Amino acid sequence: MSVVLNQDAEERPETFCYQVNGSCPRTIHPLGIQLAIYLSCAAGVLITVLGNLFVVFAVSYFKALHTPTNFLLLSLALADMFLGLLVLPLSTIRSVESCWFFGDSLCRLHTYLDTLFCLISIFHLCFISIDRHCAICEPLLYPSKFTVRVALRYILAGWGLPAAYTAFLLYTDMAERGLHLWLEEMPCVGSCQLLFNKFWGWLNFPVFFFPCFIMISLYVKIFVVATRQAQQINNLSKSLAGAAKRERKAAKTLGIAVGVYLLCWLPFTVDTMIDSLLNFITPPLVFDTFIWLAYFNSACNPIIYVFSYRWFRKALKLLLSWEIFLPRTPTIDLYQD
Repeated sequence: MSVVLNQDAEERPETFCYQVNGSCPRTIHPLGIQLAIYLSCAAGVLITVLGNLFVVFAVSYFKALHTPTNFLLLSLALADMFLGLLVLPLSTIRSVESCWFFGDSLCRLHTYLDTLFCLISIFHLCFISIDRHCAICEPLLYPSKFTVRVALRYILAGWGLPAAYTAFLLYTDMAERGLHLWLEEMPCVGSCQLLFNKFWGWLNFPVFFFPCFIMISLYVKIFVVATRQAQQINNLSKSLAGAAKRERKAAKTLGIAVGVYLLCWLPFTVDTMIDSLLNFITPPLVFDTFIWLAYFNSACNPIIYVFSYRWFRKALKLLLSWEIFLPRTPTIDLYQD
C-alpha cells in the first residue's frame, strides 16, 4: 500500500505558487472549471460596478433625487463601485489561482481597501437607518433636522473614520504584536492572508456589531411606528398620505438592504473573530467562501432598488431609451406616478 501511495505522489507532483523554498502550495483546477469561475467572478464584478455606477449617475443627474437619503445612497454606491473596481479583480485571481502574485505591499493595500469599503458600507447603512428613523418617527421635524448639510457631514464621517481606523489597523505593528511565532512560521511565499491578534479580533467584533445593533433597534421602532401610521393614513389628505407611504416604502427597502448586509457579512466577521482565538485554523476554501459571500452584498443593493424603487426603474428606463439626453430629462420628477 505504501508503495502505491508513493507512486501516486510521484505521478502527481505538488504544485507551488513560486519555485522557491517556503512557497505556498497551489491548487490547479481543470481548465473548464477555471474558466467557469473566472467568468462567474467577472459577471459579478460587472454587475457590481455597473449597478452601483448607475445609482451614482441617477442620483447625481436627476434633480428630484437630490435628497439627504439619496446622497447617502450615492456615497454607499460609490464605496461598492470602488470595491468592484479596485478589490474584486485581484481577489478573483487570488481565489482561482490560490496564490497572490502581486507582492506584499499591494497585498497590504488590497486588504486596506477591502476592509475600508466594508466599514464604509456599514457606517452608511447605520446613518441611513438614522435618517429613516427621523423621517418616519419625526416627520414634522425631519425637513429641518436632517438636511443635505447634515447628510454631507455623515458622509464625511462615513469615509473618514473607516479610513483612519483601517490605516491604524494595517499600517502599524499593533495588529501583529503577539504573533511573532505565527508570522515567522505561517505565511508562505504567495500568500495574502494577514493575521490579527486576539485584541484586534475582539475589537473588530463591536466595530461590526454595534452599528448593526443600532440599525436593528431603529428598524424595529420604525416598523412599529409605520404600522401605527398605516392605520391612521385614511385620515390624511391624499398628498400627505402619498408622502407617508413613500417614506414607509423607503424605510422598508433600506431595511431589506440592511438585512441582506447582515446575512452576507455575518459569517466572515464571526469567523475572523473566532479564528484569531483558535490560532487561525480556518481552511483557505472556507475563508474564501466567506469573503465572496461578503463581496456579493455590494452587488445586491442595485438589485434591491430595481425591485423596490419606482424612481430607480424610471431612471433606468430613461437611460435605456436614450431619453436621458433630452434637455428636460434632469428636471423630471421621478416620484410622480
